[in-house]
Amino acid sequence: MKLALAQLAIEEGDVAGNVDRACAAVARAAEAGADLVVLPEIFNVGYFAFDRYREAAEPLDGQTFERIAAAAADHDVAVLGGSIVEDLAATESAPTPADAGLANTQALFDRDGTRLAVYRKHHLFGYESAEAELLVPGEELGIAAFEGFTVGMTTCYDLRFPELYRDLAAAGVTLVLVPSAWPYPRVEHWQLLPRARAVENQQYVATCNGSGSFDDATLLGRSTVFDPWGTILASSDDDPTLVTAEIDPDRVAAVREEFPAWRDRRR
Repeated sequence: MKLALAQLAIEEGDVAGNVDRACAAVARAAEAGADLVVLPEIFNVGYFAFDRYREAAEPLDGQTFERIAAAAADHDVAVLGGSIVEDLAATESAPTPADAGLANTQALFDRDGTRLAVYRKHHLFGYESAEAELLVPGEELGIAAFEGFTVGMTTCYDLRFPELYRDLAAAGVTLVLVPSAWPYPRVEHWQLLPRARAVENQQYVATCNGSGSFDDATLLGRSTVFDPWGTILASSDDDPTLVTAEIDPDRVAAVREEFPAWRDRRR
């Protein structure tokens, strides 16, 4: 399977322009032969545009995900629509973790635009960020089957909490997708944490970051695909780009057979 990470140029507050760029990236990825495309975290309004979250919030089946689902169907490619700021009170098409409030929400769409899974970010970032003040954390895992893989969904700061990834692995996940908005200067953490998650759970981990600057943060890019051995299959610098890699579901079983650490777990 060919995986594509769309490291988008994200303009703060430019919802229409950012969604246009996302749809164009889906089209380019499909032309390049991608089977599954991943978009960054809160790619439509921009993660660091905290003062615009309320006005940009949408229901799960709102305009942003509607356009992403249409792009998936138009180009016969699955798309993990990064994430949006979801208006929980306005969402009627799926259960929500609260009756009201906002969430950092992903949706995975199949090749025909059908929604396969939803994930709301579990771990809300508090360090120099308003996310924890503005959003409601998710409670459920996001998991779906796609073309030989069991796909798990996590978001950015979740990378610092290995128990979530172990829960996904225990549920049979073989590929974890991580839309993110990871800024400078924490380059070393961005490179270390997903690699550790891949190695310790012997699964693919693919991180999709954005590109661009906000008032007080610059996204560091470096979207990367790690295989179950922790090997980097493809990566980037901090400019807008499309990162692609061929991945194989049989590789997970092969690594776990070659180095059967999972058999030695005590809990």
